[in-house]
Amino acid sequence: MPIRVHLDRVLLERRMSLTELADRVGVTIANLSILKTGKARAVRFSTLDALCRELQCQPGDILVWEDGPPDPDDAAD
Repeated sequence: MPIRVHLDRVLLERRMSLTELADRVGVTIANLSILKTGKARAVRFSTLDALCRELQCQPGDILVWEDGPPDPDDAAD
């Protein structure tokens, strides 16, 4: 999928750990890790809202569409 997740970059800019973010937004570290590594297949708007609120950013700072071929894992869909 050409949608890329830049959560790691935003966390680095905010000097915040994944553990701290998980505590603040009420999402498990495992689920945030799946999102951070780009393995997530979906994200709830309520989760995106909580992330943006805690990171003081816009959704476009976390999620970016990049033109290019789809990931091989998406071919099965």
